[in-house]
Amino acid sequence: MSKYYKSEIVEGCVTGIENYGIFVTLDEYYSGLIHISEISDSFVKDINKVVDIGETIRVKVLDTDDNTFHVKLSIKNLDYRLSKKNELSISETKNGFLTLEKMLPDWIKIKQNEKKSKTL
Repeated sequence: MSKYYKSEIVEGCVTGIENYGIFVTLDEYYSGLIHISEISDSFVKDINKVVDIGETIRVKVLDTDDNTFHVKLSIKNLDYRLSKKNELSISETKNGFLTLEKMLPDWIKIKQNEKKSKTL
């Protein structure tokens, strides 16, 4: 009896990346391959831009071989990332660098004074 079933969504750890696919370990016995054709409906130029080695992702089970403990996997049409990377959002103000230009001389003086008072 198989531990994994077709169409089941499970978590796995990316253990390798080749130009033809992504290797994923599901547990201590089962490992699998996400073939490049199962990554996206569109053209995948660089698989290294899709996942990172060591990253834990969600995968869909396509087929299992219980004799070899190999699993065919897919992330096509799947929200495979377990957590989004935190991206810092920077928005430009209407003053742009004017605030920095005006305040920088004051900030420098403050730091110079702090440094002088520490050495005295």
